[in-house]
Amino acid sequence: MILAVRLNPKSSRDEIAGIEDRGGECLLRARVRAIPEAGRGNTALETLIARWLGVAPSTVSVTHGGKSRLKQVVVAGDAETLSGLIAERVAELTHP
Repeated sequence: MILAVRLNPKSSRDEIAGIEDRGGECLLRARVRAIPEAGRGNTALETLIARWLGVAPSTVSVTHGGKSRLKQVVVAGDAETLSGLIAERVAELTHP
């Protein structure tokens, strides 16, 4: 499963902040406290998404956009299960 994410490093807290429509593409908005040096921001993002989805951190990795705010994050696992889990989490963001 591939997630499109817009990351804001050096934030006051680690959180999935919502959904953003960027030219017809939906992105997760994520904030992390880590600074964007030596991959710290990407590592913090991987940990955040793993925690948000309740999956093992080893199943989450940034595959594109390593030095950009716009990233693609892959979550390994059963696609059907992950799709349902992501849909639940996104619904929680849009309808708290």
